Amino acid sequence: MEEKMIKQISLFAENKPGRLANIAEKFKESGINIRAFTIAEAGDFGIIRMVVDNPDTAHKVLHDAGFTVSETNVLGVEMEDVPGQLAMIADVLSEKDINIDYAYAFVTKTEKAFLIVRVNDIKGAIKALDGANVRLLDMSDVHDI
Repeated sequence: MEEKMIKQISLFAENKPGRLANIAEKFKESGINIRAFTIAEAGDFGIIRMVVDNPDTAHKVLHDAGFTVSETNVLGVEMEDVPGQLAMIADVLSEKDINIDYAYAFVTKTEKAFLIVRVNDIKGAIKALDGANVRLLDMSDVHDI
């Protein structure tokens, strides 16, 4: 089941000019490619969540640069890029009483959309989505995007 989970890097950073540039430069120097990310503002600080092609190296780079950083298992859900797909995913999870804690999405040139979700029951979500024939990404998929 763990092969159907992807690692997300989360970091707590001051909400001030240059912080994201600093992070991006560290990743550039280390050859880390960001596949998806979101920033949630929380006053003087922000939480940056991202999926990268090499999460172990990203964690080390950020930690060594003095950031408070963590790894979280999330799901990468592949969807057709058409209306109604998010509703279908949300319905599958809600039918099994699985809550989506947060989510962010992106589209690709392949006419697919990908939804990154953190849920309160990741194993239950995997089972529910598999049962609905929903394709989940693994880390090799993230690397290939």
